[in-house]
Amino acid sequence: MLLPQTAEYALRAVLHVAARADQDVPVNVGDIAAALDVPRNYLSKTLHQLARAGILHSTRGPTGGFQLARAADRISLAEVIAPFTPAGDADRSLCLLGRGNCRDSSPCAAHWRWKGVTQRMTHFFDETTVADLLRPVPAAPRRAKARA
Repeated sequence: MLLPQTAEYALRAVLHVAARADQDVPVNVGDIAAALDVPRNYLSKTLHQLARAGILHSTRGPTGGFQLARAADRISLAEVIAPFTPAGDADRSLCLLGRGNCRDSSPCAAHWRWKGVTQRMTHFFDETTVADLLRPVPAAPRRAKARA
């Protein structure tokens, strides 16, 4: 619902490649597709779009594959998904109720509540890097048990 499927595949693939960046060898598209359980041909096209966008670097040949074009801490999630979101949806402010003309000047019933959510999502994608998602996740704080 939040991202087009291709954008989701792109994020997953970039994270997979980034997690292997320390090996300093290109990651084969077949290996990525198998690890992510994504159709190989579809993923190959997605990876090449990421290479054209300057996110990945591709190497041809039997030992070829994909590597990050820049350090993981210099690639925002917004950059990764940008090639796969329509130009008009770059701010991810799609109408929750599916209205094509939902704007501040012509809001749907959910517009004002949903607008805050999309602004927080936009901030998340703009400010979160690939490296941020590779760091270990801290344990969630324990909740106090509700008293009956």
